[in-house]
Amino acid sequence: MSQYVEMLEAVSRTFALSIKQLPEPLRDWVGLAYLLFRVSDCLEDHPHMDVGRKVELLELWEQVLQGRRPAKEFVERVSDLDGEDPEVYVAQQADDLIEYLYTMPLELRSHMITRVAKSTLGMARWQRQGPYVETVEELDDYMHEVAGRVGYLMTDIYAWYYPRLRGRKEELLPLGRQSGLGLQTVNVIRGLRKDYGRGWVFVPRVFLDQAGITREQFFSPGYEPQALQVVAMLADKAEQHLAHGLAYIAAFPARLHRVRLACMWPLFFAAKTLAISHNNLQVIHGEVKITRQDVRDIVRRSILLGWSNRWMIGYYQRLLNQVRRPD
Repeated sequence: MSQYVEMLEAVSRTFALSIKQLPEPLRDWVGLAYLLFRVSDCLEDHPHMDVGRKVELLELWEQVLQGRRPAKEFVERVSDLDGEDPEVYVAQQADDLIEYLYTMPLELRSHMITRVAKSTLGMARWQRQGPYVETVEELDDYMHEVAGRVGYLMTDIYAWYYPRLRGRKEELLPLGRQSGLGLQTVNVIRGLRKDYGRGWVFVPRVFLDQAGITREQFFSPGYEPQALQVVAMLADKAEQHLAHGLAYIAAFPARLHRVRLACMWPLFFAAKTLAISHNNLQVIHGEVKITRQDVRDIVRRSILLGWSNRWMIGYYQRLLNQVRRPD
C-alpha cells in the first residue's frame, strides 16, 4: 500500500495524516477504503462533467466494485479526464485499487465492497435528484450517502480487527454515522461558495426561509447578516452530529491510542473550522481553512493527552470556543 501514500496526501493532507497514524495493517485497510470512496467522490464532484455522464460512470464503478464489470473498462472510460487533478488520478488507478482490494481478508473485502458500492449508488441517485435540498432530512440523506456510510465502514474495519470492539459494533455503527454527518456538515460550510459555483446548494431551504432570504440572496451582497444566520444554523447542526463523534472515540480503550488519534484529529480539525467560521463572511465569499500551525498544535496536544476521554471532551469544547478575532 506504500505506493498509494502519495495519492492519499494529494487528495487530502489531513485525512492522510490520520491514516498514517494508524498501525499496520489498519493503515493499509483504511487507506484503501478511503481511496475507493475518493473514486466515487471524483465522479460526483467533477466540475466539468455533465450529470448524465456522472450517473453512468458512478453506476459503472458500482458494477466494478461488485465484480460484475472489469476495472479496466472503467479506467478506459475516465482516461480522457485530466490526470493532473489528484482525484482524477486516483480514479484512473481504479484497476490497481481493485486488484489490491482482492488481497483483503474476505469478510473485510465484503464490508468494503458493500459500503462503497451503496455510497456510489447513493451519489448517482443524488446526481439525478440535485442540485438543491429542501429539508434537513434531505440534507441528512445526502450526507449519509457520501459520509455516513464512511463512518459505517470505519466501524466495520475497527470492529473486525479489535475483538473487544466487536461486541459493541451495533452501538458504534450509528455513532460512526453521526460522526460522518458532522464532518460532512463542516465540509458543506467550507464548500458553500465552491459548490454554488458548480450549481449546487446544500443549504436546506427551510434554513433560508427562517433567515428570510432565497438561495440567490444567500450569496449576494447586502444579505450578509441573514446569510451568517444560516451559517450559524449549519454550525449548530454540525456540532450536534460531532458530539456523537466524541462518544464514538470514547468507546475505544486508551490502549488503542493511535486509532483514537486517527479518529480524533478530523473531529478536532472540524471543531476548529467551526470556530473560525463564526461570523466570518469568508465562509460565504470564499473558503475558510485552519492553519498549519492549528494542525500542529492539535496533533501535538492530542498525542500527549488524547488517551484521556475527559481531556478529549474538554479540548474539543475549547476548540469550538476559540472564535477568531477580527484581523
